[in-house]
Amino acid sequence: MIVTDIIEISKKQCKIMIDNEFAFVLYKGELHLYGIKKREPIEEKNYDKIMNEVLIKRVKLRAMNLLKSRAYTEKKLRDKLRAGQYPPSCIEEALTYVKSFGYVDDEKYTADYLFYHGGKLNRQQIFMKLKEKGIAEEIIQREYQNFVNSGEAPDESELICKLLKKKRYDPEGDWESHQKIMRFLFSKGFSCDKIKEALSVYGKNDE
Repeated sequence: MIVTDIIEISKKQCKIMIDNEFAFVLYKGELHLYGIKKREPIEEKNYDKIMNEVLIKRVKLRAMNLLKSRAYTEKKLRDKLRAGQYPPSCIEEALTYVKSFGYVDDEKYTADYLFYHGGKLNRQQIFMKLKEKGIAEEIIQREYQNFVNSGEAPDESELICKLLKKKRYDPEGDWESHQKIMRFLFSKGFSCDKIKEALSVYGKNDE
């Protein structure tokens, strides 16, 4: 294994290329410690120590520090660690480590998300937002059904009526304004049936 390049990426860190491929990022002080010099071989024992001790410890600590400030889905935490340019094998070991303590749990994340945000969103919005966070479809389906069964899921017709009130929709308005509000509600992910249901009753309770 030949160190083919050492690329400075900050005042403190360098990107190490081995056999013309990216290997890892080290602090400048570690270059001398592990005998890393451009166009020279890296000793196998030093390579193993960097990969299996130094970087794994470092990426675990990084993952734990990230989780102190907020919850992450497995995908979002993996993306965050990848941005730190840690080797993939080290990232996967760090994820296994934090998951073993329950610090990353996509099912719990989904349940918590529904508890705090589910009452303000319709089904399609919930599924879209959770998929963007990398939650698997089957987990979303299962936790959403639990949410519905708990009786906490909002009535979508009520959500639509709240939006109509916020938009100051006039049921007696012209055809153009009616079509405009229909397009708006479709863009929010409401079904045609729910929109028609809400429009049919909106304003009548105020009479």
